[in-house]
Amino acid sequence: MKKLSLFIFILLLLTGCRSTPFDAQSEIDWVDFIKWDGKEYDGIHSGVLADNRYVGEKMGTIKFKMADNVTNQSYKIRNGDAAFHEKGTEIFKIKDQPNLIAVKSVHSINGYNVYFARDDIEYRWHFKDMPIEKVKRIEIYQAYTPEGNKLISTLTKSEEVKNFIQLLVNSETNPDFQPNTERGDPIFYEMVFYTEEPIAYKYSMQFDGYTYFWHPWDTSILSDDIKIYIHEN
Repeated sequence: MKKLSLFIFILLLLTGCRSTPFDAQSEIDWVDFIKWDGKEYDGIHSGVLADNRYVGEKMGTIKFKMADNVTNQSYKIRNGDAAFHEKGTEIFKIKDQPNLIAVKSVHSINGYNVYFARDDIEYRWHFKDMPIEKVKRIEIYQAYTPEGNKLISTLTKSEEVKNFIQLLVNSETNPDFQPNTERGDPIFYEMVFYTEEPIAYKYSMQFDGYTYFWHPWDTSILSDDIKIYIHEN
């Protein structure tokens, strides 16, 4: 009886060890962030650095890339950790913007990814936040080309800038829309809107061969008139 009791005790102990959640290894879906000097900075997915002249002094370098290297859910994020940037990637201040930082990236338009201090300011780069009356220039890129983001159109005249934005404003919300994939995946475009701010606003647009659409919040359908602005410079 004593041997049986001891066996049951050991079995329960081993079962308990195997079920400890902190030892579990799993794939983690990281959001784009950097931790620096005690603050966590989230990526501004709908913005890019407007110009290199806004880059300030170097703050330091990334110490550790978490994606592909961390699988333990209980890992405690440390200063210098980044979700996706490699160790040694340089971090810069953005001039006169204490709550924003920039990191060099060959994949980003204008060469930098930008981040905001999540606990100090709110996200303010949605389309509804963009000061339409202050937009001076619009650039349209075709994304995912062999050359990366390929600039195909630049709008600088006041009237064409206004008309282009109005087409976006007038788009019709259709969250149930499904793109036609008979001809393959849709063509992706990036639209960049420049004001006098250091962060330019960036939004995606797609064309499935029949319909232009974008995602200011829910999926919205654009007028075919948008195509007159989709051309080579």
